[in-house]
Amino acid sequence: MGSGIRGRRVSRRWSAVFAMALATGFALSGCGGSDIKSSSSGGGDCTEPLEMAVNPWVGYEASAHVVGYVAKTKLGCTVDYKNLKEEVSWQGFGSGDVDVVIENWGHDDLKKKYIEGAQTAVDFGPNGNIGHIGWYVPPWLAKAHPDITNWKNLNKYAKNFETSESGGQGQFLDGDPSYVTNDESLVKNLNLDFKVVYAGSEQGLIQAYKTAEDKHQWRIGYWYYPQWFNLQVPMQVVHLPKWTPGCDTDTETVACDYPTYHLDKIVSKKFADSDSPAVALVKNFKWTNDDQNVVARYIAEDKMTADEAAQKWVEANQDKVNEWLQGT
Repeated sequence: MGSGIRGRRVSRRWSAVFAMALATGFALSGCGGSDIKSSSSGGGDCTEPLEMAVNPWVGYEASAHVVGYVAKTKLGCTVDYKNLKEEVSWQGFGSGDVDVVIENWGHDDLKKKYIEGAQTAVDFGPNGNIGHIGWYVPPWLAKAHPDITNWKNLNKYAKNFETSESGGQGQFLDGDPSYVTNDESLVKNLNLDFKVVYAGSEQGLIQAYKTAEDKHQWRIGYWYYPQWFNLQVPMQVVHLPKWTPGCDTDTETVACDYPTYHLDKIVSKKFADSDSPAVALVKNFKWTNDDQNVVARYIAEDKMTADEAAQKWVEANQDKVNEWLQGT
């Protein structure tokens, strides 16, 4: 979350391993070290499969599978879902391994590299979701200590957040190391007595925050919206120094909040120039944070498969789907 959550959600980390994975046909998963899981469905009128990247948070999965389900059932497309982290997805535009990134959190650096430079990618406009990354605490903590929602008071409470992993400092919990995040720099530049510790995944963050709320544990960390879990546990924001244009350009010296992101869609130029009916579908696709949260909750909380969740939402929202299908 993406600058982070689920964003610059975060400065998603780059490595030669990812480049090697791409060169070998994505032999490695962008979501871990295991083999990439790719599933196909559908088939029919589209001459080429729709290659859909799925980045590692459930909101993205919801968007990808709703679009994929419509492409499959309404347009007769075969849809391949590829579990990849963000930078690897962008690499795939040039190789033909990825057609669509359905939820992009900023990434001006990648836009410059792949849209302006290599010219292998095309911006397909907003997807309707408004995203924000930030620092949050569970509701019980904000209610018990209202001043904790101002970053200037965090050092007063640092010892309460100490864990076995934080080395005598307060623990600040981050998620997947690939997420866009400025948190280590923020802790340093705001002179906070905290250490960033990684939960490893979105689910790790959710479990930590749920336990903290249920058991009144001290917890502070990286969080974001849109996010279905906020419907269950309304996480409370910690106000950082106000974001202003350019304040986060240098990630080493950043000392301000994350911006608000108008999430957008990025596609490969090859796909954009093709005659696939899915091009118009992807370009027209737009929905709200509430829409995404409904589908994400079906997947994460109700334990539906992503396709089952997509089908349930699509069947209940035919008017929106019909708008997406215009021009296909």
